[in-house]
Amino acid sequence: MQQPAVPELAHAHTRPIHWLATATALAGVVALSSALQPDAARAAQPGPGPRPAPVAVAAPDPADVDLPLDCGPVDIVIKEQASADLDGDGRPETVAVVHCDAAMGTPPDAVYVLTRSTDAARPRVVATLVAPKDRITVTDFAVRDGAVTATLHGYSSRNVPNCCPDVTDDVEWQWRNGAFVRSTPAGTQSV
Repeated sequence: MQQPAVPELAHAHTRPIHWLATATALAGVVALSSALQPDAARAAQPGPGPRPAPVAVAAPDPADVDLPLDCGPVDIVIKEQASADLDGDGRPETVAVVHCDAAMGTPPDAVYVLTRSTDAARPRVVATLVAPKDRITVTDFAVRDGAVTATLHGYSSRNVPNCCPDVTDDVEWQWRNGAFVRSTPAGTQSV
């Protein structure tokens, strides 16, 4: 009897367990593909009339964001927050005024704009309107009509004591050409 040139392969013979494993894998692929269907195609563009509402996205909560504020061993205090669609994309942004929880004195405020994209699990910071290094205290904060307004109390030099800010500016930020632009609202004066 002549031996074959290639040794017999043990897995070349099918057994019932092979058929069962193949059927299970195939059923899994079919189930997964039915769950991951693309959106239905539309032959024509929607005409005038009611359009479907965009998917609602909740306004970001500042407590869910890793804010770029180094407070060391103390907590971050969310002093004020307000939400609105500032960039016109149909999703609300949250503007948060925050500072470190200092035991004494008035810690500088920071103002951050937060957003939540539809595909991200957590909200994120997209703009810093006031940085803590600027040594500013924020009052009269509001978000309305697509603008962020506030009164900023700061210092004309490093020699001015922290207790006594000597510069006050009423400011407004609006989204223009892909960035927040700072301006002074009409009818305001700096002190």
